Parts: sequence; structure tokens; C-alpha cells
Amino acid sequence: MKIFCVGRNYAEHAKELGNAIPEDPVIFMKPATALLPQHGSFYYPEFTKDLHYELELVLRIGKNGKNISENEAHAYYDAITVGIDFTARDVQAELKKKGLPWEKAKAWDHSAVLGEWVSLTDEMRHNPFQFSLKKNQQTVQKGDSTDMIFSFDKLVAHISTYFSLNIGDCIYTGTPAGVGACEVGDDLEGFLGNDKKFAVEIK
Repeated sequence: MKIFCVGRNYAEHAKELGNAIPEDPVIFMKPATALLPQHGSFYYPEFTKDLHYELELVLRIGKNGKNISENEAHAYYDAITVGIDFTARDVQAELKKKGLPWEKAKAWDHSAVLGEWVSLTDEMRHNPFQFSLKKNQQTVQKGDSTDMIFSFDKLVAHISTYFSLNIGDCIYTGTPAGVGACEVGDDLEGFLGNDKKFAVEIK
């Protein structure tokens, strides 16, 4: 399984971090070991003092493909959920300052939370998706798929230009504005619409 992640796919999030709006999707990857096991415990990493949550819509690839056209891309993902792309923001800032890759800030073990999958129907594909994150019962992030700079189909087509997509691969499609720090003891809950798809306690 491959985990593809999209950076800066919401204009307001790019602005809150002082980043330029990208002309093409910003793609990075996490290894399979980055996935937090379902109902597994999440432990605050020792190498950071500034751990941030980033809630995202996540697509599941349901069909193998390469060089997929944007018009055909919808046939290659079959389920959706929400997840967290955890980021060691202080580590990332140092890496960016030196022009180095982000992996140490983004791709460490258990840095990707994944909620319960929802199979996509034709009706769902034609409607926007709202999603949100609660920290300690307070809503800290809200997103709407209509605010994405690059659509699901555009992302699938773009990624498949460079990488083969295989059944079971995941695409974290970018985070909206509102990212922030979390601490030991925080409870994080991710919602797709009004349905809770994951709950994680930071230990």
C-alpha cells in the first residue's frame, strides 16, 4: 500500500502557513508504516515539541491504473473517509529552511490516522463533502471539498502520471485552514458530515 499526500490544496491553509498557492498539486508520500493501526494508541513523538493535526479527506484507490485521464479518474477510487496527516511543525520548519525534504516531519511511524471507509455511490460523487475535527469536544477545523484547489479527479490523474496507482492505495487530499498544535492528553475526533469516523487520544 502507498500513501500519497497533497500539500497546499486549500488556499486559506496555504496562506495561514505563508506558502504560495501552487500551480500544480504538491505531492509527497508516507510509507505504509506511517499508518496508525485501527484503535491503536498514538504517542507524542519525542523528536518534536510542536506536533500539529491536519485533517483531510482521504480517497481509497479501488482499481489499478497509470496515466489516468481526468475524465476517467472517478472510476479509480471507490471509498472516502477522513484522516489526520500529523506534522512535526518545528522539524518541518528546519528542513524547509535548509531546502531539504519533509519526510522526517511528515512520514514517521503512525503519523497518518485513517477513519472508517464509506463506499462511494454515484449520488455522493456529485455532492460536496463537509468534514470537521474536534479537539477535546471543540471544533477546531472545518472543510468543504468545493474549496479544494485541485479536485479529486485532478489529483488522481496527476499522481498517476508519475506513479502507478494500485488497489488499496490512499490519497490524503489536503487540509483546510485551522491546523494547530496538540498535546499529550488531547482527544481528537474526525467527522465526515455528521458521522464520526475516528477518535484518537494523544498519549
